[in-house]
Amino acid sequence: MSTRVFFPWERRRGLLGAIGRARLRWILAFVALVVFVVVVRRREERAAAVRATRASIDTAFHGVIAFRAGHAGACPRDWGEVVAAAYLKDVPLDAWGHPLRLTCPGRSDKTGFDLSSDGPDGLPGGLDRVE
Repeated sequence: MSTRVFFPWERRRGLLGAIGRARLRWILAFVALVVFVVVVRRREERAAAVRATRASIDTAFHGVIAFRAGHAGACPRDWGEVVAAAYLKDVPLDAWGHPLRLTCPGRSDKTGFDLSSDGPDGLPGGLDRVE
């Protein structure tokens, strides 16, 4: 039997007692730093993919403009037609490996066309699409 009296804050029990408060703070700070780095890295990777997709859309835009100028304003049926006419080297892909979506005539401009990417999930018209 112990003759010593302990107050509740003096007893060391469980994980907190074994590790200690100072070490626990360092561990929590390290975990928070790792989570922060992972979140920032994913956000930056997404931003880089969106920039690459917009560059691909820009290249495809110029290819479609050249195609329409060479074909009396006619819209291409698909990317194969633009590639076969040598206005683009390959079918334009977004950063996630999906082919860009060509809509001709465009949704808002009936004499133009729209180019977009379906985004990382590849679903048409999704919330993560890039236009």
